[in-house]
Amino acid sequence: MARPIPILFEDAHLLVVSKPAGLLSVVTGGEPGASLPEALAAAGIDAMPVHRLDREVSGCVLFARTEVARAEIEDMFRARALKKTYWALAQGRVQPAEGAFHFPILEDGPLARVSVHGKKSETRFRTLNAWRAATELEVDLVTGRYNQIRLHFAHAGFALVGERKYARGKDSPVHAKSRRVALHAWRLEFDHPLTSEPVAVEAPLPDDLIELRKRASLA
Repeated sequence: MARPIPILFEDAHLLVVSKPAGLLSVVTGGEPGASLPEALAAAGIDAMPVHRLDREVSGCVLFARTEVARAEIEDMFRARALKKTYWALAQGRVQPAEGAFHFPILEDGPLARVSVHGKKSETRFRTLNAWRAATELEVDLVTGRYNQIRLHFAHAGFALVGERKYARGKDSPVHAKSRRVALHAWRLEFDHPLTSEPVAVEAPLPDDLIELRKRASLA
């Protein structure tokens, strides 16, 4: 039996869950596999996804439970009125220890690439721990371009551990390489679109990333 999806917040209008790595965020005909909405429906939960994470990425995913809530949340995303904070583990010693990437991103089919013709993008980061072979980071996603965090760190020369899409064949320096990219949607903060009350949720790191962090600290 599949494990139940952890619920981080719910009311009559909204639902925030912690997505396990490996599940699709939305049902798509172009990519086979189980999806988060299907898993919730199997548990008797009816909700509409309003943003997505990459299949390999775990953590906070926001759903709307009514059409009114969905429209309001979509407006919030367009206005960048939600704060999205990620946990990441990057290869090497990220320098500077705190800063931001502003590489413009152009979507190119199933990939994204840095291009002068791309859209403005901003990824802010702060080092939590720096080890010999890897850096643990807190990352604030200011804009939400496709694969933004993964692409920005790879382009800067600090591909995330387990990155296979943008790492240009570089091997992870962490022992017992990760089976998926070391990225987790850690926290989500926003004002409730219908009640205006502040909402702040946090998805704890899953066991595989806790183990990966331990290996990184000892590498």
